Amino acid sequence: MTVPVAGICDARFERVRDAFRNNFEALGELGAAVTVYLDGRKVVDLWGGWARPDRSLPWAEDSLVNVYSVGKAVALLGVLHCVERGLLELDRPLAHIWPAFGQAGKAQITLRQVLSHRAGVPAIAEPLPPGAALDLPRMVAALERQAPWWEPGTKHGYHVNSYGYLVGHAVRVAARRTLGQVLAEQVAGPLASEIYLGLPEALHGRVADFDYPTEPALAAPATMTEPERMRWNAYANPPELSGRGVINSAAWRSAEIASTNMHATARGVARLYAALAAGGTLDGVRVVDAGLLAEARREHSVGLDYVLERPSRFALGFQLTQPERPLGPNPNTFGHHGAGGSLGFCDPDIGLSFGYVMNSMGPRWQNPRNRALIESVYACLK
Repeated sequence: MTVPVAGICDARFERVRDAFRNNFEALGELGAAVTVYLDGRKVVDLWGGWARPDRSLPWAEDSLVNVYSVGKAVALLGVLHCVERGLLELDRPLAHIWPAFGQAGKAQITLRQVLSHRAGVPAIAEPLPPGAALDLPRMVAALERQAPWWEPGTKHGYHVNSYGYLVGHAVRVAARRTLGQVLAEQVAGPLASEIYLGLPEALHGRVADFDYPTEPALAAPATMTEPERMRWNAYANPPELSGRGVINSAAWRSAEIASTNMHATARGVARLYAALAAGGTLDGVRVVDAGLLAEARREHSVGLDYVLERPSRFALGFQLTQPERPLGPNPNTFGHHGAGGSLGFCDPDIGLSFGYVMNSMGPRWQNPRNRALIESVYACLK
């Protein structure tokens, strides 16, 4: 069956179209879109493949899809909006505005430590039942009771899912608005960027179904060391945290889990990063203060990740480029990957931004499809 591919591509960037097509023909892509901005101008905007695993519906120009952890960096912008307004402080203990969080040895954990994955709370130890991931008060209460898995600030480990609940509740307490509402009103909405945390029901019909692996949910090993228990719980407690079994449901799409269930178009992701590449403002719309953005993209954590057990490099809310997982060849790129291969990033040194979304779970660590697209973009700039 011929894979439908559509969209626009400046002549200079034809290699990107070729790489995009090859992802379908040789690398198992199901449905996807990629958008690239250069100096605030859209130069690539392609979409193709299928919005349903049974290939009954083509991917459309306006298809939305779950972008997993790409949303972590978007969530940061809602947090920074609150920081700019004086509602949150990066270096004040979270317990100042959220007293119950100070339980169990967490009284001194700061927002900066959460955003840089140094807080020591990447997982919940107490067993949680199926469905708990969508019960925000229950997840917040469990995080309040949880003791740090390491002394906060002494090492870093990816807060795979807890990040979303922590920053989401901090914003809710500080702004008296949900994080999804803050993003819609202050970031994505003004920028006309299609990125949603808590997808409106009226848009559910535009969402591409995600082809999630059908293997059964992870079972807890009979014996685990404490670090192993931490890592297992980070991904599998409660069991649907990854989206397995719920990702295509209305309840999942409507929820606000900033670490993993944001929905977006590639165009929306790339447009947001076009603003960040320009220092926080695009087309007269300022989404973040330039000085605050500069602080947020400064390296805070680097080296062996205590949760992932491989190298990672973080700013505040952003992943930074690293040799094992490059965001292009230049040293100042920043953004965030999502499970399966989705990706948003920018290269402020050359005014480049990139958004790629897809609906078929690929390698989580080194994804050949997004890497092929990145390499093709930079090849066009030589």
